[in-house]
Amino acid sequence: MRRYTILLLTGFMLILAAVAGATFPADADKKISEVPMQELLAYTTLPPETVTILSETYEKENHVRINFVPLAPAELIQNLRDDAVSDPTVVQTADLILTDSNILSTAADLDLLTPYISETNDAVKAQFKDNFDRWIGVWYDPIIFCINRDYMRKINFIPSTWEELAAAKNVRIGITDFLAADASSNLMFQMIGNFGDEKTYEILSGIHPKVVQYAKYLSNPVRQAGMGEADIAIAVESETLRYIQNHYPLKIIYPEDGTACIITGVGIVTTDAKKNPAAAKFADWLLSDDAQISLQKNGFYFLSTNPQTLAYKTFAGKNLVLFANAPRFTEQQRHDFLDRWVKNVRFKG
Repeated sequence: MRRYTILLLTGFMLILAAVAGATFPADADKKISEVPMQELLAYTTLPPETVTILSETYEKENHVRINFVPLAPAELIQNLRDDAVSDPTVVQTADLILTDSNILSTAADLDLLTPYISETNDAVKAQFKDNFDRWIGVWYDPIIFCINRDYMRKINFIPSTWEELAAAKNVRIGITDFLAADASSNLMFQMIGNFGDEKTYEILSGIHPKVVQYAKYLSNPVRQAGMGEADIAIAVESETLRYIQNHYPLKIIYPEDGTACIITGVGIVTTDAKKNPAAAKFADWLLSDDAQISLQKNGFYFLSTNPQTLAYKTFAGKNLVLFANAPRFTEQQRHDFLDRWVKNVRFKG
């Protein structure tokens, strides 16, 4: 009888253990699911497809949702102004912004950003961040010469400066219209800031007769060079790297006399003691290899500003020279420079 009692007790314990094992994971999952998702609001001028990649990756890794609101530059600044005088307990205000350095600098000058510093962003070079740590550049995209490899084999001299490109003979050039994209117009403005307006328009006048087409999109000049419709494209590196990854016969040349770039950076807006650390953590994550890998997996190839990342250390363009001066011209000045280019270069009689 005692033997049967022991068997019954053993069986009961096994059943109890099985039931406990079946129910515990469900309870644990329920508790995890009950942990509230922290959310941050971010204004951005970047394309939705880019910020969606970043938001989804960061949420999976950190259980924090970044709600991006795409805005035009003027709208972003106005929204920040409105937020600054709003009651955050009544109106949801932005915690951070992800945009280009010109907009970040404007926001900083209006005292709309909260300085922050960390071990991660402290490693970023001064040329990629605000002097008072009110914003940090997380990646950049330079303008380069994108040359067709078949064309390279046919010539004895490869242009490596802006003046050499302007003076080159029998070459077809692809370029994005300065009126069509910020990255393109930014090139002209930075050339003026570094070469002066007279020399800049002289270079652009030399390039103009060789232009196959003033494209509307940043990708088109690269496609032209890749398909052999142009010999050299003046293009952003990110688009060129994307086409190279797709096996187009292209090679990147960095202008030896310097080039322009678009710096994308992050600025923290919130002064909320609870949200500020979360915003700073996301800002640091944008400087990580994880952020770069998530973008590259989806066909976006930018250059990291963080020298501690593998993406930075493996970057082949060590001879890249960026223009030393990045002048912030007024809207009127920018309009006048573009108008002068249209009248005296593109449509000169």
